[in-house]
Amino acid sequence: MKHLALVLSIPLLLLVVCTANAAPVIFIVRHGEKASTGGNDPDLSVEGYKRADALAHILKDSQITSVFVTEFNRTQQTAAPTAKAVHVTPTVVPANEIGALADKLRALNGNALVVGHGNTIPDLLKALGIATPVSIPDGDYSEVFTVIVGDPPQLLRLHYPF
Repeated sequence: MKHLALVLSIPLLLLVVCTANAAPVIFIVRHGEKASTGGNDPDLSVEGYKRADALAHILKDSQITSVFVTEFNRTQQTAAPTAKAVHVTPTVVPANEIGALADKLRALNGNALVVGHGNTIPDLLKALGIATPVSIPDGDYSEVFTVIVGDPPQLLRLHYPF
């Protein structure tokens, strides 16, 4: 029941934040669980696809107008259900171009989803002005880093089940 309350509270929280602040909200997640085969660019596992569907479900009312992914299959597959639901074609940004992605995100007028990697998300958060250091354990695919763009930016850390 805790998970249900969290899932149901995200759209309400965003409505309050967006109405009061009118600042873009950026949802940053790590790609879903990856398959054990596929070399350097594996697809998602069955669990990863379930997580991607769960993400689309919880973000469906978040007024996302932009979706950013890296060149890797797992980020694109994680973002696909959300992008389809909000009728947005994802923008591919190379995983190592954190500064360029941060610039694009700061220039947004609407809310966005970014699907990245466990080793790139901490640097992206820092580039967006989040002072709190973040580390993502290897086996953790459940975090939603919600950045409210502003001066200063604010970070909410949430977890989502699948």
